[in-house]
Amino acid sequence: MFSQQPQDLVVVAGQPVTLPCTIPSYHGVVLWIKDGLALGVGRDLSGYPRYTVIGDHSSGEHHLRIQRVELMDDAVFECQAVQAAMRSRPARLTVLVPPEDPVISGGPVVSLRAGDPLNLTCHADNAKPAASIIWIRNGEVLNGAMYAKTLLRDGRRESTISMLYLSPSIIETGQQIICRASNKAVPNGKETSVTIDIQHLPLVNLSVDPQPVLEGNLVKFHCSAKANPPVTLYRWAKGGNIINEVSGDTYEVIVDHSFFTDPVSCEVTNALGSTNISRNVDVYFGPRMAAEPQSLQVDLGSDAVFNCAWTGNPSLTIVWMKRGSGVVLSNENLLTLKSVRQEDAGKYVCRAVVPRVGAGEKEVSLTVNGPPTISSTQTQQALHGEKGQIKCFIRSTPPPDRIAWSWKETVLESGTSGRYTVETVNTDDGVISTLTMSNIVPADFQTIYNCTAWNSFGSDTEIIRLKEQGGSQGSTGSTFLFFKSGQHKDDSREERCPLHYDRAVMYSVIYRLLNLM
Repeated sequence: MFSQQPQDLVVVAGQPVTLPCTIPSYHGVVLWIKDGLALGVGRDLSGYPRYTVIGDHSSGEHHLRIQRVELMDDAVFECQAVQAAMRSRPARLTVLVPPEDPVISGGPVVSLRAGDPLNLTCHADNAKPAASIIWIRNGEVLNGAMYAKTLLRDGRRESTISMLYLSPSIIETGQQIICRASNKAVPNGKETSVTIDIQHLPLVNLSVDPQPVLEGNLVKFHCSAKANPPVTLYRWAKGGNIINEVSGDTYEVIVDHSFFTDPVSCEVTNALGSTNISRNVDVYFGPRMAAEPQSLQVDLGSDAVFNCAWTGNPSLTIVWMKRGSGVVLSNENLLTLKSVRQEDAGKYVCRAVVPRVGAGEKEVSLTVNGPPTISSTQTQQALHGEKGQIKCFIRSTPPPDRIAWSWKETVLESGTSGRYTVETVNTDDGVISTLTMSNIVPADFQTIYNCTAWNSFGSDTEIIRLKEQGGSQGSTGSTFLFFKSGQHKDDSREERCPLHYDRAVMYSVIYRLLNLM
C-alpha cells in the first residue's frame, strides 16, 4: 500500500518541487508516469536531467524531485509499483509563469505636444496565467484602461496588453505613470514607469523698460521664454523689418517716435516651431505732421477747406488761427471757411501742442479770386518844383489784367507821357503802381488822380489827391459826388471833392466812369 502519494501542487517556474511516493515493504520496480508516459525505469531518469528519484529505497521511498520547474513540467504525474500492479492517484503539477517585465511603449520618457492627449500602451508577455495590468499615478490607480489578451502558440502562456488614455487637462510634464503587471506567480507584481515630457512652443513674455519714455532715451526690451524643447533662436524685428545685429534675448535702443507706431517683435524658436510677440513703446514725442495742409486758391463766395493732421503722444491739441489774429478758428483737423470774402485771404496757421513735450505749426495761404482791391493813401504830398509821386497798392487774384491812371482827360497805363511816368512793380503782397510827375506845378495840387485796376472778376478804383508838402489846401463852395466801384455794388463808397475844379477835371471823371461800366 502507498503510505505517501503525490498531491496536486502549484509551483512557480524556476522553483524546485518534490512529489512524494512511499510504498513500504515493496522492493520491486517503481515507475514515474508523466501525462501517461514513463520517465524511466526505477531510479534511472537519465533522459530528464532535472528529474531525480530520491529517498530511502529500502524504506520504500521513491520521491520525484524536479529542479527548477519549467513550463513543460506542467503535467499529471503518477507513481506506479509495477510488480504490485499499483498506481498512485494522479497528481496535477501546475506551473505558474510570472510575466516578463512589463514594457511601456516609448518609455522611459514619453514626449507629447501640449494640448495633445496621452495614449500609453503597456504589455506584459509570456505569463501563466495571463497577467493583470493596472496603471498608477501619484499612488492612485487610474481607471478606464482597456485590456487585451493573446494566447501564445504553446497554448499555455498569454500576453496582456493595456491601453491608457488621458486627456490633456489631467496630465502635467514631469509626472510619473507606473504600469504594474501581476499574476499568481508574482502577486506583488512587476512594474515599470514612464515620465511625461510635455513639449510646447516657446511661451514668451516681452518686457519694455522704462515706459512711458521720452523720445531720445534708451529703452531695454527683454524677451523671456519658457520652452520644451529648449530655445534655439531669438529673432528681433521692428515694424516687420528684421534687426540683424541683435540675436540674444535682450535688445537695447534709443527710441524715437516710430517706436510708438511700429511694434518691436521678438520671435523665439525651438524644435517645435516659433512664437512671436510684439510690443509698442509708449514714447512721448512732440507733434509730427501726418497730413500736410495745402495752400488754397478759391473764388470769392466759395468755401475753403483746409486739412491738417498731426500725431503726437500724449494726446495733442490742434488750433487753427489766421496769422496776426488771436482768434481760434477751429480745434479740429479741418478748418472750413464758408463763403469766403476777400478779407479772408491771407496766412493761416495750424498749430499742434503736446503738453509738456513740444509744439509744431504749419502755415498755409488762402488766396481769394475776386475783383482787385486798391488800398492807398487818398492824400499824398509833394514839393512844388520838385519831382512828385503818388502810389496805389493793388491786391488782386488773379493778377490784374490792366492798371491805368487817369486825370483830367489823360489816361496812362505805362510808360511816359509828358511830365508823367507810370511804373508797376510786383511784390509778394500785390502790385504797386506809381505815377511820377516831374517839376510839380500848382495845377498838380488841384487835380484828381484815379488809379484803376481790372481783372476777370471786376475792377476797383481809388481817387488820390496831391497835397503840397508843408502847406494846406482849403476847399470852398459846393461838392461833387463821385462813386468808387468796389467788390460789390452794395459796398460802393463815395468820395467828395470841391466843385471849383475846371471843366477838364469833369471830363476826366466822366471818362473814368464810362470805362468802368
